[in-house]
Amino acid sequence: MLKELVEYIVKKLVDRPESVSISEICGEQATIIELRVAPEDLGKVIGKEGKTARAIRTIVHAAASKERKRAVLEILE
Repeated sequence: MLKELVEYIVKKLVDRPESVSISEICGEQATIIELRVAPEDLGKVIGKEGKTARAIRTIVHAAASKERKRAVLEILE
């Protein structure tokens, strides 16, 4: 569910939604969501001073808390 949530949000932000790639790694303590976008869309996902990335992480954290899980969003280049 978290993977689909991140995918939905990010695809609405970027110019090239077909290049969005998300992988989910489930561990014992937490779930790690790795996000890759086209290089020209990286700035849109991060936002000014990281505000957009922080907002996406807050949404992911809230959704994970609702399921009593811990989730970390990593934005990869």
